[in-house]
Amino acid sequence: MTVAGLVARGLTRTFPGPEGGLAVLRGVDIDLAPGAATAIVGPSGSGKSTLLHLLGALDKPDSGTIHLDGINPLALGADGLADFRNRQVGFVFQDHHLLPQLTVLENTLSPTWASGARGAGADLTARAHDLLSRVGLAHRLAHFPAQLSGGERQRAAVARALILSPSLLLADEPTGNLDRHTATDVGTLLLELGRESPCRLLVVTHSLELAGRFPLVLTMADGRLESQTP
Repeated sequence: MTVAGLVARGLTRTFPGPEGGLAVLRGVDIDLAPGAATAIVGPSGSGKSTLLHLLGALDKPDSGTIHLDGINPLALGADGLADFRNRQVGFVFQDHHLLPQLTVLENTLSPTWASGARGAGADLTARAHDLLSRVGLAHRLAHFPAQLSGGERQRAAVARALILSPSLLLADEPTGNLDRHTATDVGTLLLELGRESPCRLLVVTHSLELAGRFPLVLTMADGRLESQTP
């Protein structure tokens, strides 16, 4: 029977180094049900970003299991893994990673070009327009990233992450480069858009203010998720 949601068990990750290397994750378990919104806080170097990279299939654990709606990304070949990342996972990073040569609309649609979803081009373009309107960029569709403020670039990155309606939305310090007011706006967008889609939202942040807006907060320390706050 396929289990709906994200289920990870016993994740470990050690990076090469002296004296046996650096153990960053030491057996992490995490569950995210459909519609869940969770924040992870903890000091730098505690393993927060490493965990996100494993869950998003950007890296592989040394041991442990990951399943997203019954899909095991660790068992996929290169093509299947690329498709999994593109279709099932949306990423929002501290740096927006927008392509400078593309407009806001083109950047938002760029994941669809690799997905083979061109047959639904009109529907996807309409969705891109809707998302960009929701994030306050309806008047910026033809602008390039260099013409946008930092907050506008990050809002465009949120729209791009959601264009293919991913099952899992991962955000790594999404407000880290923003001023307080803009950070609040981006946090609101993530929570609102996450609630309106069937995805699971997982945010890693140093901002206790942002984390405090989430229904569930997990604390990462020494490579383990130690506590949770309802």
